[in-house]
Amino acid sequence: MLDDRKLTILRAIVTDYVSMREPVGSRALVERYQLDVSPATVRNDMAVLEEEGYIMQPHTSAGRIPTDKGYRLFVDRLGTVKPLSGAERRAIETFMAGAVDIDDVVRRTVRLLAQITRQVAIVQYPILSSATIRHLEVVTLNPERGLLILVNSSGKVDQHPVDLGGAPEETVADLRGRLNAALVGLAPSRVVERAERLVEEFPDDVRPLGAAVVAAILEMVTADPSTRVVVGGVPNLTRFSDQYETTVRPVLEALEEQVVLLRLLGEVAGTGDVTVRIGHENPYAPLRSTSVVASGYGTDDDIWANLGVVGPTRMDYPSTMAAVRAVARYVGRFLAEG
Repeated sequence: MLDDRKLTILRAIVTDYVSMREPVGSRALVERYQLDVSPATVRNDMAVLEEEGYIMQPHTSAGRIPTDKGYRLFVDRLGTVKPLSGAERRAIETFMAGAVDIDDVVRRTVRLLAQITRQVAIVQYPILSSATIRHLEVVTLNPERGLLILVNSSGKVDQHPVDLGGAPEETVADLRGRLNAALVGLAPSRVVERAERLVEEFPDDVRPLGAAVVAAILEMVTADPSTRVVVGGVPNLTRFSDQYETTVRPVLEALEEQVVLLRLLGEVAGTGDVTVRIGHENPYAPLRSTSVVASGYGTDDDIWANLGVVGPTRMDYPSTMAAVRAVARYVGRFLAEG
């Protein structure tokens, strides 16, 4: 069990190493933090911390740096999450205010997270189960090919090619009207139920085209958007290349794997609370020189998806955790309010 002085020293080592990127020595700690003990006493305490696995000496002539275990204790017990300033909160609101649809919200969110944390940001597309169909459009591109456009109540716009089979424009227009009359205002589950009977209700001259378009609609509304992940701020990795135990390449390769990112966010987040996974706590070997800070976002009653950041273990955890929490809450509120 570490006493208060050793905990204070560990907090100081983490804080200094994160800000200065250099191993921390006992004399510097005494002078900078006015510990009211001698450097020899601090060295003895640092020896205990090293023996317990909280800090390590990268080479014989250096001071000490935190280990994954040291960062974990700092996050769990010693670090205080820094609330965002009023200016930072207003900047988030301003940055997100012009979003026009779900795609725009996700793009803005990943850029915002990357900018304010200076890490790699990852945002999973939300599942908005309450969204309903606002409008359906079938656009003729040529006599054989058309484009189905679906707009839902959250502003999300999806497109899908359809085979018109040479149907005249009057038939296309008739089908367009029937689809909007039957499906506007329905949630995806209701669309699936209604579509099963809808094709049978079409007149004979509309039914072949109607069957093809309804099949496309079903494919669109049953697609799982949560399998999509957007990554931003990858150039931020280069700022920390000298901090990584491995080269940046394995980390970059891991960030290109959507399945890995989905599992990573799902395992770390999944709730409305900020969760941190540090270094070797990550199950994926290429990411064991990184930390992941993530949170679910949505409403108080329903988590729609997850977002977070990936960066070096030498991370400003209090600020990063505050930023992830604030952005998750704001995006959830923004989407809920439509």
